[in-house]
Amino acid sequence: MTINWDDFEKIDIRVGTIKEVYDFPKVRKPAYQLTIDFGADLGLKKSSAQITVHYKKEDLLDRQVVAVVNFPPKRIADFISECLILGVYDENNDVILLEPAQHTQNGMKIG
Repeated sequence: MTINWDDFEKIDIRVGTIKEVYDFPKVRKPAYQLTIDFGADLGLKKSSAQITVHYKKEDLLDRQVVAVVNFPPKRIADFISECLILGVYDENNDVILLEPAQHTQNGMKIG
């Protein structure tokens, strides 16, 4: 499917820094509950991420990630996810996070 530029501009993709990481035992596939700082304009947003294969909780703290921040909130078990962290799937279908090559300001827009 091909999209046009106007379609792409509707997707708000930003850089944020993970500030909190918790286990999420109420889901079927192992996941973490994350709190991500997207800067002064967007503030803190929560997300659930199935990234436990490649990442330990302590390795995620203060790591910058790339996320879509304008999806509607989604309930996952008893948790409300407010953004979608982006990644690529490895050969085993486990997620590897997308992240900036250099540290950048939280909230910077990807375009």
